[in-house]
Parts: sequence; structure tokens; C-alpha cells
Amino acid sequence: MRARNVEKPAPGAFTDAELRVISRLKTPTAVQHFLNELPYNTEPAGETLRSFRGVIRHGTAHCLEAALSAAVILEQHGYPPLVLSFESIDELDHVIFVYKTRTGWGSVARSRDPGLHGRRPVFTSPRNLALSYVDPYVDYTGRVTAYEVVDLRVMERYDWRLADVNVWKVERVLLDWPHRKIRTSNRRIARWRARYKAFRKQYPDRKPVFYPRRDRWTELPPEFR
Repeated sequence: MRARNVEKPAPGAFTDAELRVISRLKTPTAVQHFLNELPYNTEPAGETLRSFRGVIRHGTAHCLEAALSAAVILEQHGYPPLVLSFESIDELDHVIFVYKTRTGWGSVARSRDPGLHGRRPVFTSPRNLALSYVDPYVDYTGRVTAYEVVDLRVMERYDWRLADVNVWKVERVLLDWPHRKIRTSNRRIARWRARYKAFRKQYPDRKPVFYPRRDRWTELPPEFR
């Protein structure tokens, strides 16, 4: 995690629609609720990596677009633009926005899986926060292998906040960034994978939410409640 002394955008850089969103979403909890209500971007017309501006314009977001949007919104309220990047054995990585308060580290996130959404600010370190995602990450192929927190200001003048085009450089930076290893037992992963498969076989149109310590999760999107 390397910070850069890069100025956040001034209010005049935003459109009226963007300012309305920023002005009413002052906390991570409010941003999580906002993202929960957005349809998940399944990229039906091809892959995208939209900035906050693109998310507001299109009204949809996938995990990295949601993390970027949370970073832009909350940066205007004093939070540094930090994201936590996960690496998975199946190369289906995940990115979340992370923040720290006096009670601990928390996150804001959007995903197609219920267990990969936000966490309340109760974790003592980014690593402990990352570990809370290990079990819910397990599906048919997924398994967390590493994580890292990256300050998006490392990209300095690159416009990841408000660009009108896809901001693919963000993805490249996160993929290339050295990650910290997370080691888990094969037995543990096999147990969760078997449970996941059994659930999906019985309920093919649902995703499981049977994980421990749900009290540390933030509210889930409507489709998972």
C-alpha cells in the first residue's frame, strides 16, 4: 500500500447527477446500500471497466466498477481511495473498497455472490478482513490465494475516477501488483466446496449464505435476502 499526494477532484469536475449521488452518500454504509440497489453489470455487450462517471451514466456495476465508485464517492468525504485485490486459483479475482475507522477495517463491495459483499468495520487489520472472504470465495473452482491493499493514487494523473472510456489500466495495475499470500488447508477448502456443490445441486437458482459470522457482513442486495 503506497500513498501518493494526489489531489482529489474538485466539485466542479463532477456533473450535477454525480454531485447529487456524492452529496447524499456520506458513509460506507450508504454507499454499500446504493451499490446493492444497482443491477450487477453482467457485461452483455462485452467487457467493461467503467469509471464512477460510467457507472452513474449506465446505472450498473460489476465488482471493480463498484470498488472504483465507492473510492470516488468516499474520497470526497475524507476516505483514502484504497482497494483490496484478491487473487484466486481460478484467476477469477475480486476487488473491494476498504476503509478504516476507530472500530476497525471494513469494506464496500458488489458481487454475483452474496458472501463477497461488504463487511462492517470490525476487523483489526486488512489481512483479517481479507480472511473473512476465504470461505465464501469457495465455489466450483474459486479459492483465495493472495490479497493486497492498493492506494489508487499510485496511478497519479491517470483518470480512473471520471474517464468516459474504459479504465483498463486499473485492472493491469492490480494484476501486476505483488500480493500477500493466504494459505489455507486443502481439507478446509474441500469441505466448503462439497457443501457449496451440494447446496447448488439442491437449489440451482440460489447462492448460499450459510457462512459463519454473518454478523460482520453488511446488508446484502435484495436478490440475496
